Amino acid sequence: MEIIHRDALKCYQTKLLEYRRYLHAHPELSFQEIETQKYIIEHMSQLKHAEIIQPVGTSVLVKFVTGKAGPKIGLRADIDALAILEERHELEFKSKNDGVMHACGHDIHTSMLMTACHYFDEHFDSLTGEVWAIFQHAEELLPGGAQELVKTGLFNELDFIYGQHIWSNLPMGTIDVKDGPASSNTDAYIIKIQGKGGHASQPENSIDPVIIGATIVQKLQTIVSRMISPQEAGVISNTYFSSGRESAINVIPDVCYLGGSVRSSSEEMRYLFKDTITKMVKSTCEDYGATCEIDYTLGYGVTFNNPEKTAFVRAIANKVEDAKIIADQCMLGGEDFSAFASIVPSTFVFVGGGNPDLDFNYPHHHPKFGIDEHSMMYGLQLLVNVVEQYPSYFK
Repeated sequence: MEIIHRDALKCYQTKLLEYRRYLHAHPELSFQEIETQKYIIEHMSQLKHAEIIQPVGTSVLVKFVTGKAGPKIGLRADIDALAILEERHELEFKSKNDGVMHACGHDIHTSMLMTACHYFDEHFDSLTGEVWAIFQHAEELLPGGAQELVKTGLFNELDFIYGQHIWSNLPMGTIDVKDGPASSNTDAYIIKIQGKGGHASQPENSIDPVIIGATIVQKLQTIVSRMISPQEAGVISNTYFSSGRESAINVIPDVCYLGGSVRSSSEEMRYLFKDTITKMVKSTCEDYGATCEIDYTLGYGVTFNNPEKTAFVRAIANKVEDAKIIADQCMLGGEDFSAFASIVPSTFVFVGGGNPDLDFNYPHHHPKFGIDEHSMMYGLQLLVNVVEQYPSYFK
């Protein structure tokens, strides 16, 4: 396999940076990416061979249909941002939308795919089959844009869908091609504990929901530590606890609210967590004489990397100059690319973007999140080569 090297793609670097910096400065929240959609359509409409479709919501589908026999390959990038106030004040292209930030790298994903489309347009005669560039809305917010796209039925005919995520936790040049599960089930719960309020000096006349809530938070951690194998990956994080008022600290409140995130890497573990959390909350409340309401939401599923297609992507990655290829364990973050992976053979990889020398040591979803922009060339190289190498690899 003789892949297209980065030197051959250097002519696209200016365009890549232009797109990334504009998108970073103009972030939009999930299901609200109206201007982002317009920007993508405006620039992709300038391509000679691109067919522009708006399949659902604020997503954009850019199709290159060659008319020659060959595979139908999908390439996916997410376009939404997060409700975070950016704190990287040194950036000339800092977010112009207060309280909204591309703190996860979706601006980078979008710019890499837009730039790859320029390559496909300029090398259209050498392509076969069809290339579908999927600019997907609303990855960050349930139920997720991928699920809405999958429901259209448009993507069932694809032979392969490839996705990638820039990853600040990995050094630039590292490419993580996971086998099997690439991202976890991502579920959530909200719990309402109904107790009986009263005077703080007379707890015996009350049913204290704060005590019950604190007990439940402690008990939840025993599910991971004592009910699943240490060899399996799972997390329960109670991230929300609300009860009472600061202005009434002499009052035992009536109600306590808990909320949290649940991550698992198998369907068996997913439902073990759901059932055990539900039983544990109900029994604890009953023990104290309280009642409860539990809203448990099954969110994104596991993104499963197809073995055959993933071997193909790894073969490409192994040819990328200066790259270090790893195969880490399942990432316990959620990823709605899983909706595509459930209908079409798929591969989802992580492209290192970290550089401690540039003070990019902040995790995803942090107000100071950032990556080394040179890392985008690795992602562009992978996108181009997935399309270029697929027909000969699977002939």
